[in-house]
Amino acid sequence: MTSVNSQVIFITGGAHGIGAEAARRLHARGAKLVLTDLDAAALSAIADELGGEEHVLTVVANVCDLSAMESAAEAAVKKFGGIDVVVANAGIASYGSVLQVDPKAFQRVIDVNLVGVFNTVRATLPAVIGRKGYVLIVSSLAAFAAAPGMSPYDASKAGVEHLAHALRLEVAGHGVTVGSAHMSWIDTALVRDSKADLPSFTELLAKLPWPLNKTTSVDACADAFVKGIEQRKRRVYCPGWVAWFRWLKPLLSTPVGEGAVTRTAKEILPRMDAEVAALGRSTSSYNAKFDKP
Repeated sequence: MTSVNSQVIFITGGAHGIGAEAARRLHARGAKLVLTDLDAAALSAIADELGGEEHVLTVVANVCDLSAMESAAEAAVKKFGGIDVVVANAGIASYGSVLQVDPKAFQRVIDVNLVGVFNTVRATLPAVIGRKGYVLIVSSLAAFAAAPGMSPYDASKAGVEHLAHALRLEVAGHGVTVGSAHMSWIDTALVRDSKADLPSFTELLAKLPWPLNKTTSVDACADAFVKGIEQRKRRVYCPGWVAWFRWLKPLLSTPVGEGAVTRTAKEILPRMDAEVAALGRSTSSYNAKFDKP
């Protein structure tokens, strides 16, 4: 196990949810934090909560903008001397089936969840190599098991899983380790907003087969992330049963594996698409604020 005391840990999406909770735990263990997000007010609040500028650097930056991420990495190195760990955590989701989702929302999810991870890694990797550090790329259970109505999210999370695998092979010779994190439904704003906006989403979640219908706390997920960082894990699962689905993946895309979800989607997806159309947006109201080019 590697102590994170005095290590510099760079977290995207660090102002809310899993990123913020992981930051709190890492700060308590003596880590120096670099937190990026688009929400300036929330970044300021968590910096104040964690004791200000001595151990926390906050940077308002869009992961879709490589130059912004490069500037954030440069600021981290300037302030703390290097970067030991990167957690590519920033992510969003969209609403609606392939037939209904706004194409711009589809593109936005891919840009944040996949291109944003590349930008984060590309910008920070030279500093991480210098410290023989660790990169944790946040994927999802969605990389193993697709969910109807979430095709861009599913595609992006499958993509970053393979990005993590390729990166691991590329940087092993530099002494850098790479992990991917895979979570089921976590009680973050992403899930809560989906439930609030789309009654059909709540129904869909309830009708998924066990244990896919279970939601896990942000605290439990943050604990798993911190343990993964400390142990430089190749894979982080939350809850632990998500690991089963890595091995079940070939079965899940067969008629047998898809049967129950296909029947549920046939019943619920038309209503979900109608709700998305009535809502007038294909993402949460919070994320819509940041959808400007």
